[in-house]
Amino acid sequence: MPLKKLIPISLIFLVLFFFPQMIFPEGMFSVLQQRVLAIFLLATMMWISDVVPAFATSLLIIMLLVLTTTNSAPFPLREALGDEALPYTSIFNSFASPVIILFLGGFFIAMACAKYKLDLNLARVLLKPFGTRYEIVMLGVMIITAVFSMFMSNTATSVMMLTIMTPLLAKMDSSDPGCRALVISIPIAANLGGMGTPIGTPPNAIAFRYFVGEHALSFGGWMAFAVPITVVLIAFSWWLLQKMYPSKSKEVSITIDSQFELGLKPYIVYGTVIMTVLLWMFSSFHGINAYAVAIIPVAVFSLTGIVEKNDLKNISWDVLWLLAGGIAIGTGLASSGLAEKVVSLVPFDNYSGAMIILGISILCMVMATFMSHTATANLLMPIAVSMSISIASIADLGGLVVMGTAVALASSLGMGLPISTPPNALAHATGLVDTKDFIKTARIISPVGVLLIYVVLIGLASINFF
Repeated sequence: MPLKKLIPISLIFLVLFFFPQMIFPEGMFSVLQQRVLAIFLLATMMWISDVVPAFATSLLIIMLLVLTTTNSAPFPLREALGDEALPYTSIFNSFASPVIILFLGGFFIAMACAKYKLDLNLARVLLKPFGTRYEIVMLGVMIITAVFSMFMSNTATSVMMLTIMTPLLAKMDSSDPGCRALVISIPIAANLGGMGTPIGTPPNAIAFRYFVGEHALSFGGWMAFAVPITVVLIAFSWWLLQKMYPSKSKEVSITIDSQFELGLKPYIVYGTVIMTVLLWMFSSFHGINAYAVAIIPVAVFSLTGIVEKNDLKNISWDVLWLLAGGIAIGTGLASSGLAEKVVSLVPFDNYSGAMIILGISILCMVMATFMSHTATANLLMPIAVSMSISIASIADLGGLVVMGTAVALASSLGMGLPISTPPNALAHATGLVDTKDFIKTARIISPVGVLLIYVVLIGLASINFF
């Protein structure tokens, strides 16, 4: 019963919020940090327990943050915050985050593709080489997703792949565990694929900008070790998903009797989708980021009547709210200084270089599960860089390049909740996977990934690769 779960969760939150001294030493956290921590733990418990719908938890988070941590809190609560109060607009901005626009663009593309059967025809073309055996089809889906994610936004890739997979999933029994595995394979492959290149995901780019001068690392040099890591993790995840979600059917029907439609509106859809994907893929050449590109299909499809007023009712608004909650809690953690405070409490200096690299990788993975991967990398990267310069034992193991790369790659492994990454949220929006599915898969894939990254980086450092 939800009430049986809600009561203990609520009691824990109330104790942390009003009586933090019962848990933490006095002066350890500021009033603002105590409140953000209480809300963060409340959100974590509610997301993990699924006691209410995930999007409802997100809206609760935003409400609590605005009413207890900002300059719009009630006077008694605001006075205790003093000058620490966050601007209430910083929390409400989560509803208009660039990531939300990226999702909106993806939803418009999906609606337009479904209307003019572009998704059916893409599925027919891309999946044809992989035959009809269930496990080979899933491997093909993961390979296509991972390759695209190396060169374009993993969110945009997930939008495209879930759109392509819609006709195939519609032909499967939704109660078949294999159907669940196919859906969750897409965000897993998108998250892992982004590790392969310096431009695959923002944390990679954040790390790569430090690799200059004596610490220089080329684009190809990154791929030389990151792509093999990605390949191994994709293969492991593919095997694991088959074990966790054995399909009832050995064959997957991908006989799609459809042809590309002709006419002005279909041509507008084809042209806009191709242009959007190309702009996403080559953002480093033209300078328009993926978020800005996403507004193009929204505007074009609205102006041309391809997406009409009634179609807007079919947008998964719950996904946008779910994501907004994750962005808001990430803002609270970063702006309050709580995330940095927690990192500073870890006594890195007391350990060997190898243990520090492993420790910061694990910390990065855990933090990225609950907040933006980019925000996690932005927070930890300067700390990692400063430690790599000041601690001799790290310098002996590859120094700045190893530390920076470990943080960047480990952040992509934070994928244990629907709010962890946009691809996770998109998969959750299908209604075919639950929070427990993300926890179930990530609790194995993420630690294995961190260990693999650690072994590869330490091994390469021992042969002076860096």
